[in-house]
Amino acid sequence: MNNRTIYDAVCIETSRNTTRSFSTSFSLGVRMLDKRFRDPIHAIYGFVRFADEIVDTFHEAPQKELLDRFRSDMELAIDQGISLNPILHSFQSVVRGSGIERGLIDTFLDSMEMDLSRTRHDQGSFQQYILGSAEVVGLMCLRVFCEGDKALFEHLKPHAMSLGAAFQKVNFLRDLRQDNQDLGRTYFPGTDLNALSAEQKQRIEDDIRADLDHAVIGIRQLPKGARVGVHLAYLYYLRLFKNIRSTPVSELMTRRIQVRKRSKLRLLVGAVVQHKLDLV
Repeated sequence: MNNRTIYDAVCIETSRNTTRSFSTSFSLGVRMLDKRFRDPIHAIYGFVRFADEIVDTFHEAPQKELLDRFRSDMELAIDQGISLNPILHSFQSVVRGSGIERGLIDTFLDSMEMDLSRTRHDQGSFQQYILGSAEVVGLMCLRVFCEGDKALFEHLKPHAMSLGAAFQKVNFLRDLRQDNQDLGRTYFPGTDLNALSAEQKQRIEDDIRADLDHAVIGIRQLPKGARVGVHLAYLYYLRLFKNIRSTPVSELMTRRIQVRKRSKLRLLVGAVVQHKLDLV
């Protein structure tokens, strides 16, 4: 093993550790992917997570400056095929190897930048934010799964976007209290989180349900090596969504709804069984 191979391995291990540290649920889904897909998805997650932390966590720092530097370092990493930032080094390798378009990356970072200045959304800005923060991330992952099959990518593209949108909207409902009280943000247009009605919550949930129903159609058509891992992530978010749907609005503003560890295990077993029986 030469030193460049060692460096590449050190960098992707950083992306793996980032995924494990920030999301045990997502890590579980990645482990269910075929081995050839795991590290590319870890690399995408690491890139997305670091950008998200810049705008959500580092409030004592010049966040806009940090995000601009992260963007320029990302562009340089992709152009040169190397970076001394381990997260960006792993990410550029996936971008170059899987044909992830620069436009997807720019759209994602544009949404992250919105979080630095916009605390409320109208329908237009909400759709723009969902596109950048979630839908294009689904498309980055789909590029990996399709392995250069352009026809398959175009066919599954709308379903991947629906899955990303559903996941993000569920996250918004799960994190209502934190987003509103800690970050001062209200993502859903036309809502006052301090006076969110049951009817408004129902409309949001109907929208999420439609996204999930559309997404699962595409999951069933993913390459086999990707299908069970993505399906497990879908089942996890479906369970989280059902938990949120059964929770009164008043409780959403006082506690973070979660999926219990025992339920996660049952979801894992169920996903594997359905995969073995070719039911997905």
